[in-house]
Amino acid sequence: MPVDEIPPSSREPGAGSEDPPRPEQSGAPNSDSLRLVPVVGIVASAGGLKAFQTLLAHLQHDTGMGYVLIQHLAPQHKSILTELLAKRTPLPVQEVTDGLAIEPDHVYVIPPGQQLSLLHNALHFAPDFDGTQRYHPADMFLQSLAEDRGSAAIGVVLSGTASDGTRGCCAIKEHGGITFAQDVESAEHDGMPSSAVAAGCIDFVMNPADIARQLQRIALHPAMRPQFPVARADEILAVTAEQMNKIFILLRSRTGQDFSYYKPTTIKRRINRRMMVHKIDSVAHYIKLLQKEPLELDRLFHDILINVTAFFRDPGTFAELRRSIFPKILQNRPPDMPIRVWVPACSSGQEAYSIAMALDEYLGEQTLNIQLQVFGSDIDDSAIEAARNGVFTDAALDEVSPARQRNYFTKVAGGNQVNRALRDMCVFAVQNVTRDPPFSRIDLISCRNLLIYLNAALQKKVLQLIHYALQPGGFLLLGASETIGGQSDLFSPVDKKHKIYQKKAVASRINGDLAFRPTVHSPTDQFPRRSMIEAEVYDIEKVTERILLDRFLPPAVVVRSDQSIMRFVGRTWPYIEPAAGAASLNLYKNAHPDILVELRAAVHAATKSGEATRKDDVRLLVDGEDWRVNIQVIPLGGAIKSEDNFLVVFEPRPAPRIPPLPALVLSLI
Repeated sequence: MPVDEIPPSSREPGAGSEDPPRPEQSGAPNSDSLRLVPVVGIVASAGGLKAFQTLLAHLQHDTGMGYVLIQHLAPQHKSILTELLAKRTPLPVQEVTDGLAIEPDHVYVIPPGQQLSLLHNALHFAPDFDGTQRYHPADMFLQSLAEDRGSAAIGVVLSGTASDGTRGCCAIKEHGGITFAQDVESAEHDGMPSSAVAAGCIDFVMNPADIARQLQRIALHPAMRPQFPVARADEILAVTAEQMNKIFILLRSRTGQDFSYYKPTTIKRRINRRMMVHKIDSVAHYIKLLQKEPLELDRLFHDILINVTAFFRDPGTFAELRRSIFPKILQNRPPDMPIRVWVPACSSGQEAYSIAMALDEYLGEQTLNIQLQVFGSDIDDSAIEAARNGVFTDAALDEVSPARQRNYFTKVAGGNQVNRALRDMCVFAVQNVTRDPPFSRIDLISCRNLLIYLNAALQKKVLQLIHYALQPGGFLLLGASETIGGQSDLFSPVDKKHKIYQKKAVASRINGDLAFRPTVHSPTDQFPRRSMIEAEVYDIEKVTERILLDRFLPPAVVVRSDQSIMRFVGRTWPYIEPAAGAASLNLYKNAHPDILVELRAAVHAATKSGEATRKDDVRLLVDGEDWRVNIQVIPLGGAIKSEDNFLVVFEPRPAPRIPPLPALVLSLI
């Protein structure tokens, strides 16, 4: 079954790393070295011999591509794989030697006990495998192939047990390459290909003979022709500004998301990848396909989002969080004040769950009973649904220690499910960090590998919004290739190596309209010089205003006409607080259940009359105590975004004092 029929998981741009350095940036000796032979990495384990033989038997001899076969082989035995495969193909077949240069239309076979990497046009042995590290030769080679060739990488996963090859295929997908997996019907062992398909990183699922035919078609694409510099395949894509705008309009119409402010190089590489999948070499023809087949818009959308994430990415970063950041978050913290973490662009939830596990372990070791709330958000509802389900393959748990697997996961059909306690700590919501209101009062924001896909103006907006969302002194974690850029007035570095920053004691003032307005500037216009989010250092009047707001003015929320919360004013607990389960900014879903009836009535009356409405002395129970509140709903008269917005104000009232019973009554009880 083609992978196009399998719903791919996806993410807001940023789950993976930036597109890889091109060879000219990493020490290629001259321009001739850029004319690289296209490489296909073909990996297998148990049952792989038959699949290899079938695929090679159907390969054409003039594709211009080199084929590297990675097979799990016993290191203590001499391999005859090269001789066996040479009988099934007219292509030259040879066993790899260290530093061997790849030639077009040649087949290269891994030796027993070795792990290979690709650098430019040569194959290199990894350091001697001593048994202390994981033996995953398929992942190692495919990952190096992705890093070396970017959008020109091709990965094929054939028959085999376990999950080797899944992470490598995800890396190829992340870098814009093409991936194949053998179908269940033809595979002697479907563990490896099924694992890769389940991870959502496979483009084609078919038998080995059909894979060979598809490779022949892909070899004809301009990006794969050896006369072009493969490392610059994205530059081959001739696309005009008008064509880009048409694609942006089609995407926005289909998905509601505007990609016109994202880095054009990344978008072009994803378009180029989809064109290669369809064997289309004209952008105009691809636009016609998008207009004719809305599902292709969905696939391009998912490709742009680049759903590549993992548990405990960069272990050194998690070690530093535990060593220096968690203690600072807990310093002088009241026991009834929850720790709040936000993970924008969370994809299928691995980063959010990883931080939750790390913090939960740390709190347990400190014998602290503090509530932990981890919010994960993403623009893709299918990714959020996967995060909420919390079911992950064995391959996805490779970086999760056995102890954590025992403590936080339960074996279920199809994988491993996050247990109830961990799931209750994590709330996932569909949200666009560049457009929607942020979460508030956050102690730590992990925004890794999102900014690298945004242009400078959009990066500035997101960083200012993050500053607004953080608690005073809160922390920001960025990806390895990211920095705060020109926003040094908002954040100070805590650990430059691990890209950890702390919020400075200045305030970001954001206006009520967090969305870009596409009617103001066309996608090709320069972004307005004045950002929609302004960072200002408060003077004494503004500091006074903030203190009055925090200490003396009642808490409130600003809501749109659809009852979605767009701004929090002051601390709204216990009247408004994120509820357990699927996260939402809907006013009623976040309201204390005891005030819900009166709140609905007040909003309805204010909407109908256009005048301020109030409900006095509304009762609610908070931790077993009787509280009272006056609720005011005040229409804002279209002051924000020309919509009918409302200010909902909560005025705390003292609960009525219950007089003591007379002595005579007490004596009768």
